[in-house]
Amino acid sequence: MIIVMKHGATPQQIANVVAQIEGMGFRAHLSQGVERTIIGIIGDERPLNPDQILFWEGVERVVPILRPFKLASRDFQPEDTTVNVNGVVIGGTKVVVIAGPCAVEGREQLLEAAHAVKAAGASMLRGGAFKPRTSPYSFQGLGVEGLRLLAEAREQTGLPVVTEVMAPEHVPIVAEYADVLQIGARNMQNFALLEAVGKARKPVLLKRGLMSTVEELLLAAEYILLQGNHQVILCERGIRTFEPYTRNTLDINAIPLLKQLTHLPVIVDPSHGTGRWNLVPAVSRAAVAAGADGLIIEVHPRPEAALSDGAQSLKPDRFAALMEELRRVAEAVGRTL
Repeated sequence: MIIVMKHGATPQQIANVVAQIEGMGFRAHLSQGVERTIIGIIGDERPLNPDQILFWEGVERVVPILRPFKLASRDFQPEDTTVNVNGVVIGGTKVVVIAGPCAVEGREQLLEAAHAVKAAGASMLRGGAFKPRTSPYSFQGLGVEGLRLLAEAREQTGLPVVTEVMAPEHVPIVAEYADVLQIGARNMQNFALLEAVGKARKPVLLKRGLMSTVEELLLAAEYILLQGNHQVILCERGIRTFEPYTRNTLDINAIPLLKQLTHLPVIVDPSHGTGRWNLVPAVSRAAVAAGADGLIIEVHPRPEAALSDGAQSLKPDRFAALMEELRRVAEAVGRTL
């Protein structure tokens, strides 16, 4: 449940309410708006008596949160969360485009891709150093060497880096090099990993699982939020259905639905959502029109020679053309790119 403080409640009254909550064995989450302060109660609320809380000094009302996800809920925090990554704000009026190769294959390939996406207007660089692959015989990434190359690309371009972390024990080393820790679809319910990135205090990009519901995605985000890390970005990347013509089925409904249910920013991955480069532009335009706060797009200088996901990667010139199209769509819905 959440406690809404009265307009003009004093700092001492707010501190007293927080102290009472914590004295009862709960955690208190403070959200201070322009006119009201909201205090969230985190824990098993069943023993609490809301009528009793109304007698606490400075309390205006008590609101139960009926959804299973609490901290991620708009009931808990009505205003949008924005995540600031080295000056790039995700969740604001600007649609943020994250672009780069699926996997870091080598220095030349990564730097060529990084400079190309920067020139086209991308705000952040993506690239996998550790690659979870369905087949154990597929390219698994360069590991720590890939992280070092991503850091070099950031130095040269100024683009913040997004890269995937696959295991709790990898979190410290990936956090040392990356600006955003990505949790891939296969790890969305790896709860030990979610708790580890929550403790890392770095922005987290959380991808929806291959067959996960929207509620399961939000409950996964809750694991990260519960550790005190509120820099969570949700990513719709398509779910597995019976349709064989595309790699996944991108759930366009999830974008406006998530924007209603949660205050967290929502981005879309049209590359994994379709698995086909020639579908990426149309789906990217649709995602921006539906209200996505950003896109994460795979771009490779030579997709035909890519060691991972070449079929869904755009060439730099096609990515540059798409960015021009997206600017017009963003303007049409009252946003910028």
